[in-house]
Amino acid sequence: MSEEFYRIKRLPPYVFAEVNRLKAQYRAEGRDIIDFGMGNPDMDTPAHIVDKLVETVRRPRTHRYSASRGITGLRRAQAGYYERRFGVKLDPETEVIATLGSKEGLANLAMAITAPGDVVLVPNPSYPIHPYGFMIAGGTLRHVKALHEGRFDEDAYLRALEHAVIHSVPSPVAMVVNFPSNPTARVADLAFYRELVRFARRHHLWILSDLAYAEIYFDDNPPPSLLEVEGAKEIAVEFTSLSKTYSMPGWRMGFAVGNERLIAALTRIKSYLDYGAFTPVQVAAAAALNGPQDCVAQIRSVYKSRRDVLVDAMGRAGWAIPAPPATMFAWAPVPEPFRDLGSMGFAKILLSEAEVAVSPGVGFGEYGEGFVRLGLVENEHRIRQAARNVRRVMANAEEIRARYRNREAAA
Repeated sequence: MSEEFYRIKRLPPYVFAEVNRLKAQYRAEGRDIIDFGMGNPDMDTPAHIVDKLVETVRRPRTHRYSASRGITGLRRAQAGYYERRFGVKLDPETEVIATLGSKEGLANLAMAITAPGDVVLVPNPSYPIHPYGFMIAGGTLRHVKALHEGRFDEDAYLRALEHAVIHSVPSPVAMVVNFPSNPTARVADLAFYRELVRFARRHHLWILSDLAYAEIYFDDNPPPSLLEVEGAKEIAVEFTSLSKTYSMPGWRMGFAVGNERLIAALTRIKSYLDYGAFTPVQVAAAAALNGPQDCVAQIRSVYKSRRDVLVDAMGRAGWAIPAPPATMFAWAPVPEPFRDLGSMGFAKILLSEAEVAVSPGVGFGEYGEGFVRLGLVENEHRIRQAARNVRRVMANAEEIRARYRNREAAA
């Protein structure tokens, strides 16, 4: 009998496990940890969505098995959203499927389209499901450097994609893109998407676009959809989620839309694995998409206000954090006094010395080293409190560095 299971053996050690262990330890000791680590929305789901759930769950008929690909009304609601927001027409019967959050959709589509050894191009740094969904499915990864000198450069990224294709044997079958990006918060425009579509056509690649943060943006230019590009539906699918848009993370409701062949493949895989989300959740999700959208603007406003407070307060504390243009995250360079300790070392120092939890950038891939991710999931009072704690760390950097090195050496 094998010592390790094949797919488990392929997965790398979970980088965030050590930070999570320390966070749990300090909380057990009674310490008040201000947690920017996990992107878990803390705002209430809008009342009209909750009310629709309660209304629907009172009907016994809705307690039966649901539809794996999503009830008709929900798929139509998602198609309506795409037409209103992006001007993209979708057939709700063949080009839309409801998923148990975008993460499940990405993972199951990877299972549906990946043969053992297939090469997939994934950005690095990246949200973990983007590479590891394909790794679990038996694919081979080609990591594409998504940051150049700490910033996203479209031309450099396209060159990195070209290099990855040229040096891949066998040739890649698909590529993953994620804008607005988790973790880096970078945004792409339609001109860049046009270049991606041309690139994918030239190299016969499927495109899987993760657009989970389409509605969390902070300037006057809403992020576009890849499917707005002419011909994109011939080679691409796009994933969205209600988790952040309507503060519904625990509801686990998302979508895949686009290419009929890819949607059909995902539909077939899901038909073997699940009966879809609980019907009242799907009905409430349709109410979210079809109902008043002022709640979306309000949620966006809260994140923007928190972003502004975070950037200002941390800047005053001595830690310069670039203002993210979108998402519920800030992607921050490790401050100079701690840079040689790496993102994991700095994350441990923030936990032990400032009682502040962040996600080390290396957990999102090797090219995330030198950065940490902060989620905008604490209120403004807590953000300012965190900044006061960080100020003490910055003011006593040399002493804290020495203490950290002694502690690591003794471990």
